[in-house]
Amino acid sequence: MDEIKRIDRKLITKGRVIDYYHDTMLMPDGSTVEWDLIDHVGAAAVVAVREDGKLLMVKQYRNPLERQTIEIPAGKLDSKDEDPKVAAERELAEETGYVCDNIEYLTTIYTTVAFCNEKIGLYLARGLKDRHPQHLDDDEYIDLEAVSLDDALKMIYEGKIQDAKTIIGILMYASKYHS
Repeated sequence: MDEIKRIDRKLITKGRVIDYYHDTMLMPDGSTVEWDLIDHVGAAAVVAVREDGKLLMVKQYRNPLERQTIEIPAGKLDSKDEDPKVAAERELAEETGYVCDNIEYLTTIYTTVAFCNEKIGLYLARGLKDRHPQHLDDDEYIDLEAVSLDDALKMIYEGKIQDAKTIIGILMYASKYHS
């Protein structure tokens, strides 16, 4: 395949979480096309497993879906240079009030490669200790739930959990540690 090259990038709008660009691309046949790009700082998420085997999950309202979702704890990086492992530990503490003795890398995912570069580092946290109350952002209203792995898998297969990072994190945990 011949090379595709970006010949121009225009910032359309700068947001709090994402920046939106129009890219002009030179195609192998010499034509040009416009592509959209959502630029995201990156994120981290954590499958947090208590000593009793239950997974810590967060329920929160998600504006794009106009409803509550159930997800693993997660959040954006403070900068593109932040270590996702550090962000995962921070988000675990902020959203659940727990800290962990052991955090292990699972994988990295790209959420929507057709138009967005959001990259999420997924981690597994064990040896949890309840240290303090949740420390939520001003716009976060999160309920904490502890769910068995079997119930989490059932919610995935019934379509009750639809968040991609949550599905991937739980399935990787189940496959790696409970097969």
